[in-house]
Amino acid sequence: MQTWRGAENTPAEWRGGVVTIGFFDGVHLGHRQIIGQAVARARERGERAVVLTFDPHPGEVLRPGSHPALLTTLRHKAELLAAIGVDALCVQPFTLDFSRLPPPEFVHGMLVEQLGARVVVVGENFTYGHRAAGTLATLAADGAREGFEVDGVRLVRSGDRVLSSTEIRRRVAEGDVESAAAALARRHRVEGVVVHGDARGRTIGYPTANVEVTPWAAVPADGVYAGFACWDGHRQPAAISIGTNPTFAGRERRVEAFLLDFDGDLYGEYMAYEFTSRLRPTLRFESVDELVTQMAADVEATRTVTLPV
Repeated sequence: MQTWRGAENTPAEWRGGVVTIGFFDGVHLGHRQIIGQAVARARERGERAVVLTFDPHPGEVLRPGSHPALLTTLRHKAELLAAIGVDALCVQPFTLDFSRLPPPEFVHGMLVEQLGARVVVVGENFTYGHRAAGTLATLAADGAREGFEVDGVRLVRSGDRVLSSTEIRRRVAEGDVESAAAALARRHRVEGVVVHGDARGRTIGYPTANVEVTPWAAVPADGVYAGFACWDGHRQPAAISIGTNPTFAGRERRVEAFLLDFDGDLYGEYMAYEFTSRLRPTLRFESVDELVTQMAADVEATRTVTLPV
């Protein structure tokens, strides 16, 4: 998948085609409905499917300090988009100046002059331009004037609500990783570099890889989870712990994992932890022996949940 930053930097050979627009955090089932329509239209027309997304999250620019937890890093988002057939990703820096563009300027400047869109596919609740004044109806009118088609895609619902990134973030924050996975059509994951911790796990027979998660990551509720550790082409079942380690009076919240049937040095590796199911809440044990007994049970539960891989 071709990627570039800033619509003004769109390579000449990538202008034209079918464009879909959104932050698409999580690339969940609702997003896939919209993006899938864009890919299908592009294939029908013998053209390319281009996603226009934004960085950073608009909320952080418009309401500093209100940045939501993110279900995907930009890196992971790009991988997911490529896997569902997107040909190119344009990452538009989201700034205050950009947020103040009137809807007609956004359409003419970005979609027409810079991206050369021939078809624009968006969700039925899509808004754009200063104060979100542009809607699907105004986009269709702009498209008729500027010479591109507009497809509005019906939103996916979960029960009586529209499926949204906000709802999935809530599920993750509550530790409901199974429900989150159903909405994402994949396991939720957090990513980061493996860093040094207290090294206590090694002394009790359960060495863990402590990940410094990426900023704003949607980290599940404290507890122990069955899942997988993924790095550099490897994928290993893992018992993942989130919390402050109250047995040792810890204060720093950490995300660390014991990798089943693995012996090696992971320091400095870029690691992703995928969550399959929550095994239990974080507990404080009266002795190290009690902790070790519980960790052995957690590992066996993880083995049952994750195998076969």
